[in-house]
Amino acid sequence: MSASWMTIVLLILSNVFMTLAWYGHLKLNDMGISNGWPLWLVILFSWGVALFEYSLQIPANRIGYAGNGGPYSLIELKVVQEVISLTVFTVFVVVFFKGEHLQWNHFVSFTLLIIAVYFAFLD
Repeated sequence: MSASWMTIVLLILSNVFMTLAWYGHLKLNDMGISNGWPLWLVILFSWGVALFEYSLQIPANRIGYAGNGGPYSLIELKVVQEVISLTVFTVFVVVFFKGEHLQWNHFVSFTLLIIAVYFAFLD
């Protein structure tokens, strides 16, 4: 697998864990699993999940960074990561939080993000 694809795959996987760490506890609370947990335990749970995110994010950045022989500049890495993050988050919300709905302005903002990626990769 090329460095560019390895970077993308690792970023997608890391963002799945990041989204679970940041928002998964809300779904656990909705399901009645963690609604009695004190805040410190919710934070500890999220940190435990985030450990997996960092275990994938750091290699993705090291593999993808042009300074380490990868295909992306730091700005390109960050822009790609943000688009992946919002995409994973959107899928998470649509699948797990049925009360949340995508609206036209969300699609416009995503389109603008894709345009931002295009401009970030221009020479």
